[in-house]
Amino acid sequence: MKKLSIIILAAMAMVSCGNTYTAQKAELASMNDSINFALGIANGSQIKSYYLRNDSSAETIAEFIDALQAGYDGSVPELSEEARIGKNIGSSIAQSEKNGLADNPAWTLNEKLFFQGLVNGIAHDTTVMDAAAARQFFQNQYAASQGSTEKAGKPIKGTCPSKVKTVTLKTLNDSLNYAFGLMNGNDISLYVLMDDTLGAKKSNLIKHINKGLKENVRNPQLKNMGEQIGKSIKEQEANGLVGEPSLVTDFALIKQGFINGLLGDESQFDGQSAGEYIQNTLNYIKYGDTKEQGEKFLAENKLKEGVIVTESGLQYEVLKMGKGKKPAATDRVKVHYHGTLIDGTVFDSSVDRGEPIVFGLNQVIAGWTEGVQLMPVGSKFRFYIPQNLGYGERAAGSIPPYSTLIFEVELLGIEK
Repeated sequence: MKKLSIIILAAMAMVSCGNTYTAQKAELASMNDSINFALGIANGSQIKSYYLRNDSSAETIAEFIDALQAGYDGSVPELSEEARIGKNIGSSIAQSEKNGLADNPAWTLNEKLFFQGLVNGIAHDTTVMDAAAARQFFQNQYAASQGSTEKAGKPIKGTCPSKVKTVTLKTLNDSLNYAFGLMNGNDISLYVLMDDTLGAKKSNLIKHINKGLKENVRNPQLKNMGEQIGKSIKEQEANGLVGEPSLVTDFALIKQGFINGLLGDESQFDGQSAGEYIQNTLNYIKYGDTKEQGEKFLAENKLKEGVIVTESGLQYEVLKMGKGKKPAATDRVKVHYHGTLIDGTVFDSSVDRGEPIVFGLNQVIAGWTEGVQLMPVGSKFRFYIPQNLGYGERAAGSIPPYSTLIFEVELLGIEK
């Protein structure tokens, strides 16, 4: 759904929250514990980066965590889409009274004109101005006001009416409030009330706008996000954490992860390492057998006649020994190669394409960098590359994570 103009992005004024949350070291006794905690960290860190840049206070974080818990507990009333949006609009306007219209400290909020514009916009009333003109006017004025030292006056409070009414706009501030309401109302009519032929959804929207005006919410957008995330975690619980049946949801650990992530505590994970841990763990659960099969294959393969094992664990056979110069790791080399998995599946082959490739020897997987340096120009070797010298826990095209790789490589030359 298209975003509803600027209204949902407005920063909220400060109110108090009852609960206080602190970062704590989590006791992680198992992989299951760690992935629950990391999931909270990863998401909490992302929310902190994108949604708490203007207000990362303890009160805002507490409001989100309370909402997360309520969503998980199922104590959040089920609302229709128009009711939820109406509630968010009402509480957003109520909490932006101290910040000015659209969180612009130079503009005084006039709730009466804003809400009348909203209702007129829903009805596509163009008596005063149309939605396109309102949007252009508002955006131009917003850009022009940046850097202004003017301070907004006391907000003019009001409730959302139910009927269209023609208003008189006496000042620039009047026009700004009306235009802001009109363009948001137009968007709501197109994307929320588009099938509201009887007007029931409109009535429900207005009812919940006025309910939202009475709520004591610091950041309605963030609160709603917390409720939805908590609800989603609960709904997916039966299918296993992040859709993996072998992982059990531990909401207490997820919640503490969110708290630590929101507070910027990186003593156990930061956002990036948490995300990497989750992905690597899921890969291991899904592809752990691939790793074990590769290790078994290499253990047997190294006993075969002609197979040489290096200190790193790389295995190779000399199919043809050339007489040319050996390349250094910093050289560019020209090669023909044929790559397969241990079951014979071909994942890449310059031989099959009929065209050799040139690349920097220090720009490829470790097994290639080490192995090709052993080859004089004109040689053809077969390499057996352990997963840790290949792509490791990462997938690469059709290559699954933790795959042992087999390459037949012919070194054609060293490029200048």
